[in-house]
Amino acid sequence: MTEATFTFRVDEALKAEFTQAAKAKDRTAAQLLRDFMRDFVQRQNEAAEYDAWFRREVEKARASADAGNLIPAAEVKAEFAARRAATRRRLEASD
Repeated sequence: MTEATFTFRVDEALKAEFTQAAKAKDRTAAQLLRDFMRDFVQRQNEAAEYDAWFRREVEKARASADAGNLIPAAEVKAEFAARRAATRRRLEASD
């Protein structure tokens, strides 16, 4: 792995506090910054992957709805009313 220098400006007080906090964790500021950068890149990649997955799922659902694969609202309401009633019965039986 080749290394490059990354230079940026930061408030002197923040730099001093960060350096002190890093030392308290037996790490250098550079080690922590590399860790933070890796974590940030990983979170961005995961967010992009999730976004792509979510968009694919939405498109599948839209295509399914466009093809007429729909459940009438009354049927959905009846199904969940039955589930709620069954849950209430189980809760009452356990009292």
